[in-house]
Amino acid sequence: MPKFLRALAATLLLVLAPLPAFAADVTVFGAASLADALKEIAATYEKQSGKQVAVSLAASSALARQIEASGGADIFISADLDWMDYLDDKGLIQHATRANLLGNKLVLVAGKDVSTNINIAPHFDLLGALKGGRLAIADPDSVPAGKYGRTALTSLGVWNSVVNRLVNAENVRVALAYVARGEAPLGIVYETDAKADKNVRVAGVFPENTHPPILYPAALVKDAKPEARAFLAYLSSPAARAVFEKNGFTFLAK
Repeated sequence: MPKFLRALAATLLLVLAPLPAFAADVTVFGAASLADALKEIAATYEKQSGKQVAVSLAASSALARQIEASGGADIFISADLDWMDYLDDKGLIQHATRANLLGNKLVLVAGKDVSTNINIAPHFDLLGALKGGRLAIADPDSVPAGKYGRTALTSLGVWNSVVNRLVNAENVRVALAYVARGEAPLGIVYETDAKADKNVRVAGVFPENTHPPILYPAALVKDAKPEARAFLAYLSSPAARAVFEKNGFTFLAK
């Protein structure tokens, strides 16, 4: 099967896969980069509250479009402001509940056995660093991690040199997997993703002035079940903060 068809199939599985058979008390749609932290927080909350929390993870763009098309979520956590704005402008979230929950950093990753460090600076030789391979990146046309990556590379003056050497992924965790499996020598992901996979290492960190701040806003969806408000509040608790920070996120909630 061609790679683009495999990618399409994976996207459909992420976006269209049915939710768990049980009727969850709270359903959370979260950006793929939140996978480890959000699953741990949800499991702890279930034990403490007795409420069942279903977590659906995919690219923020895919989740926002699913909420627009058919709902299904009580809480949405996006990896950028744009997709939260998209739903907010359509009246599909409860605006008063919206707040920036987390921050992150953008990094360049390589396989765990690659010892080279790359100085990310204007006009750095990213094409040469690929050594004939491709750069793994989440879809820069829609997925936040890819959009941040394209903006950073453009500001550094190197985007045009690698635009034909990309392997686009449906979300940032798939881009990470390409590097972890050795299918791409380098990839652009969040710092938290790099921490989540022992088969990659950080080869360089993108200066924060090369892209907009990486922010994760969270909000209740328009028709959220009443139980969702308590879990949204729990995401700002000291217990949740400890998990987010353990996974490398910057905690922003007040």
